[in-house]
Amino acid sequence: MNENRAGDHFRVVVIGAGFGGVGTAIKLKQSGIEDFAVLERDSGIGGTWWANTYPGCQCDIPSHLYSFSFAPNPSWTRTYAPQAEIQRYIADVAEREGIVPHIRFGCELQGAEWDEDAGLWRLATSTGAVTAELVVAAPGPLAEPSVPAIPGLDSFAGDVFHTARWNHDIDLAGRRVAVVGTGASAIQAVPRIQPQVDRLTLFQRTPPWVMPHGERPITAAERFLYRRVPALQRLVRSGVYWSREALVPALVHRPGLTKVIERIARRHLAAQVADPVLRERLTPDYTIGCKRILPSNDWYPAITQPNVDIVFGGLEEVRPDGVVGPDGTLRPADAIVFATGFHVTDMPLAKLVRGRDGSTLHELWHGTPQAYRGAAMAGFPNMFWLVGPNTGLGHNSIVFMIESQLAYVMDALRTMEAVGANRIEVRPEAQAAYNERLQARMPGTVWNSGGCASWYIDENGANSTIWPDFTWRFRQETRRFDPASYTLASTPRPAAAEPALAPAG
Repeated sequence: MNENRAGDHFRVVVIGAGFGGVGTAIKLKQSGIEDFAVLERDSGIGGTWWANTYPGCQCDIPSHLYSFSFAPNPSWTRTYAPQAEIQRYIADVAEREGIVPHIRFGCELQGAEWDEDAGLWRLATSTGAVTAELVVAAPGPLAEPSVPAIPGLDSFAGDVFHTARWNHDIDLAGRRVAVVGTGASAIQAVPRIQPQVDRLTLFQRTPPWVMPHGERPITAAERFLYRRVPALQRLVRSGVYWSREALVPALVHRPGLTKVIERIARRHLAAQVADPVLRERLTPDYTIGCKRILPSNDWYPAITQPNVDIVFGGLEEVRPDGVVGPDGTLRPADAIVFATGFHVTDMPLAKLVRGRDGSTLHELWHGTPQAYRGAAMAGFPNMFWLVGPNTGLGHNSIVFMIESQLAYVMDALRTMEAVGANRIEVRPEAQAAYNERLQARMPGTVWNSGGCASWYIDENGANSTIWPDFTWRFRQETRRFDPASYTLASTPRPAAAEPALAPAG
């Protein structure tokens, strides 16, 4: 859908065309709901897998699990899929399921406000006004790059960009490049650019735990078998899933059990970094799993090359001709690449959405995002979120969580239709009780007790990101919509607000 018209009204508006938004659109269409639109600010499908195109970008969850269960992909070429294949997979599924005509590309949400009198959402977008009976927000937690406020950054004479907005027009070959951060994107990008650059200055605040990577090509014979015998791929997927779930007892209940994993990571480090002094500086001082465990076979070999200078500390200052670390030394640089993650607990979309009393989600959260089952927020009628607060994972596939929430949301829509309701809102007491139970599980988990500072923890010190349990338990909790936790009502609308809706099927 290339043209956007002001004043459009839809039964459902979906925000984002990544895994969550595409999955929502497919489920709506399969249920017989055709009156919906997907608003996508970018020019293509894929969400974070459309936006992140940095060298080496790759999923760190095995390919067979990082896909919709209802749309297996027998054509993955590697056991851990590269970015281009994942983006193409999402786009192919969207095309095959017939939802592409519902997507409005280049349509960025600028604000959303619940109109209590009309009983609908009023959305301001970059291409005009839209109203909706119900909104499903699927912006993705890794959508907005986070760039720290560094003194002097505006004065830098060279090129500056974030890994999530990689500037492919800039050739880094033969240049002096500073990379800020040693997280997931740096682990993948640095080994790709290190052989090309003249000098690479790497700023490391906290070393990551790095495990050997089991990534390999998937043979043509395997792909043939997956196409001919789909049950075989489902079996592989199941095996991968349960192997990842096996990490939960250590991560959630007894972090001391992670010592087994830590020994593997330490051996990996020792095998690849010969210098004992450097090896010590690259050894984390927190429990493995507190931050995301990163798989790589080429990170240590890359950062120990003669053209790499590791600065143990953050970037303190930028000058027109270079970068300065904690030691005060000016290191010349022609380009700065920020590998500094995303706005997760302070998601920008929360500042754009106003609920029943006119307050934004950001204002009501007071720095600690909360939701009911990661999907519904009191004070925000007729709105669901996918991958909302406390649905993130440190061990398994987020697509599994998305599908769980999709089942929940679609059952909510069926319930609304069955009882004749046009308004749904989670009860504040249900939301409060849910989050109280959830946060009570957190203190003993590795994410809270592991001794690190991670992006899982919000500004108030609460873990508002991670789901602290087995993912199959989340699937159980979201398998059926629970109307007792909600207020469902049928409210008359002014004639001007009455849309012509397609039947719900």
